[in-house]
Amino acid sequence: MRKIKLFLVVACVAMLAACNTKPAETEKEMKYENETIETIMERRSIRKYKPETVARETLEKIMECGINAPNGQNKQSWEVRVVDNPEVMAEINAVIAEAYGEKAEMAVGCFRGAPVMVFIARDLAYDFSAYDCGLLAENIMLSAQSLGVGSICLGSPVRIINDNEACAPVLERLGFSEGYEFCLCVG
Repeated sequence: MRKIKLFLVVACVAMLAACNTKPAETEKEMKYENETIETIMERRSIRKYKPETVARETLEKIMECGINAPNGQNKQSWEVRVVDNPEVMAEINAVIAEAYGEKAEMAVGCFRGAPVMVFIARDLAYDFSAYDCGLLAENIMLSAQSLGVGSICLGSPVRIINDNEACAPVLERLGFSEGYEFCLCVG
């Protein structure tokens, strides 16, 4: 009887050892099942940026991923303006500063110093356009993360620009079509 028990214990240990023939996984491999999940789990909102530009081909790839976001009836019910020119951002900031007077510092800081700003407008004629714009923004942020570029989704520039008539030149500069409303910013 003792030999049988010993045999069973040895057999169980051998089976357990055989089940674990895979080499030990690194902490990262154990933490995430694949690269997509890794990108999602590691993305964070960046609130301070280095004064470096994003390479044109990287920016184009990020935007290509953005516009391939799922959207209702494939309407692509958005308009997008990408500003990566520091002079244009300075002009936008100057208009905002003038419009907000003593509160200018808070208002101008809404872009967090991002070297690239993506302005997104929604189609007012399509009920689900705001959702589509959110999906677009999410694709932009996730693809940016996967390419080593930090990002943040911002709502405050929308309020700052849309809610102050003195900021109308910013919207004119962005040139959204009639029937489209500025609704989201990604930096």
